Amino acid sequence: MKKNKTTKIKDLKLIANTIRQDVIRMLYEAKSGHSAGSVGLADIFTALYFNILYHDPQNSQWQDRDRMILSNGHVCPVLYATMANAGYFPKEELMTLRKMGSRLQGHPHRGTLPGIENSSGPLGQGLSQAVGMALVAKRERKRWRVYCVLSDGEHNEGQTWEAALLAAKYKLGNLTAIIDRNNIQIDGNTEDILPLEPFAEKYKAFGWHVIEVDGHNIKKVIDACEESKAVFERPTVIIAHTVPGKGIPFMEYLSEWHGKTPTKEQADEAIADLEAERKLIEEEQM
Repeated sequence: MKKNKTTKIKDLKLIANTIRQDVIRMLYEAKSGHSAGSVGLADIFTALYFNILYHDPQNSQWQDRDRMILSNGHVCPVLYATMANAGYFPKEELMTLRKMGSRLQGHPHRGTLPGIENSSGPLGQGLSQAVGMALVAKRERKRWRVYCVLSDGEHNEGQTWEAALLAAKYKLGNLTAIIDRNNIQIDGNTEDILPLEPFAEKYKAFGWHVIEVDGHNIKKVIDACEESKAVFERPTVIIAHTVPGKGIPFMEYLSEWHGKTPTKEQADEAIADLEAERKLIEEEQM
């Protein structure tokens, strides 16, 4: 069972554009949340939920579903917007983000919304959770896979590297980690705060199969995930190079937008920029 499988890249680009617009509206309404990373991950989440994952929005506890772990939980607006567009819950609920009594908490909470596989907030724990799930799947000879989206900045956490070592030890070929390599974290640029490079070489030294892609090229993200399925004796990490705030010029590349939300004027400008991009996508050849 694979619901929401969209194969036309143009259609996927349009979905990603819709998700970006939803994220901006959510964050403006909430007056709280994280903008740059949420917007920057729209293409990756579109690829996951509308092409890559085996899942069923109408049966979120389907036993044979792929598990999708979000480690950097502060970018949950893009997760919520993607899941709503995929049919997990009504889109109208997106406007309740971070409000009292809302199911859309500031960090995802397992059990509150259908389809949320893990609670996340403290950074650096998601890969460990994903490794545990992948171990269970391998032990029980299950066919489902585990995908983990995590940030580059949370590689400042030692637990992330401990999980990477454990995944290699147990040859978890059913685990694919996708790193949002956007080069920013809350205090500034990652390479100024605690340099990560040579990033790919570190994962290779830890025993992982490493793929580097443009995180905004949906086809390359899909192809990378397909490649990971053919690697049986090692976990795979996809280092996805992204632009924080992608598609919104005043937001792009700036670490100040890590945990900042737009004003009414900025939200209107962002939506206008995304609408202009949408028209260009619609004019593309199929």
